[in-house]
Amino acid sequence: MVRRSSLQDIREQTYKTQDAWWTVLLVDPLAARLVRLVAPYRWITPNLLTGLAMLLGTASAACFLAQDRWWLIAGAALFHLSFVVDCMDGKIARLNGTGSIFGAWFDFMFDRLRVFMCAAALFGGQYARTGHAAFLWTLVVVTFLDLFRYLNSQQMTKTRQSMRDLLEEARGPEPEEQSIGTPMPPQGARARLREALLQRRIRTHLFSGIEFEMTVFIIGPLTGQVIATSAVAGTLLVAFEVLLIVKLWRATRGFPVALAKAEATAALRKQPPVRPESRNEELEFSEQ
Repeated sequence: MVRRSSLQDIREQTYKTQDAWWTVLLVDPLAARLVRLVAPYRWITPNLLTGLAMLLGTASAACFLAQDRWWLIAGAALFHLSFVVDCMDGKIARLNGTGSIFGAWFDFMFDRLRVFMCAAALFGGQYARTGHAAFLWTLVVVTFLDLFRYLNSQQMTKTRQSMRDLLEEARGPEPEEQSIGTPMPPQGARARLREALLQRRIRTHLFSGIEFEMTVFIIGPLTGQVIATSAVAGTLLVAFEVLLIVKLWRATRGFPVALAKAEATAALRKQPPVRPESRNEELEFSEQ
């Protein structure tokens, strides 16, 4: 008899602590239920789901290439479904412990290939239908921004992790007993909004690569305004990326000071405590 995990177990074991709002609200509820159905069958591996997501992405691109209004709607639906399946592979890997380094590479490369293929089909098909060069320029911009977002995200993650590792190394082992004060409630409207989003697992970076792709390949085809929605999505993506870059720049500017403080604190912690009699001798000597 096939034993299935409960939805609560799947949520606890596979949901990320923070994720894109599109994923949290529009993908995870369906993906978790599909994972519950397929997780007991070990032959359904994360790489198999990645390949299935690629096939659905190929079908989406074929629909986009057909150019007709209803084909665009079908392409948008298939693109969303391909993203749901793509999210399932990571959940299956975490739930069954079947993730691998090769699987991570496989997933990333197929994601980028799927996006490029759908972009070429969507904007190339509209160019073939209308002859407007604006669709080709939009194709170039969308492809560039998608690659920039994911490459920049990976590099920023590496940079921040490198700074964290250096700070942890400088601090050394933490004291066993540390007093933990009562956390202060969030102050101000911005802090309360941030806290509300995080409680729902929604990251505060509200427009990332996921929202960019969904706007371009789902909202655009559904509304029939593929250039306008791509322009809005590109503007929001660049704005949020600039915000992240500014935050990273500030963090790197303050990093040398933070590192020096961590090293100084670690050095003080390593010094042996002064015995009371030694302290009294020092005072007597100073009085003489």
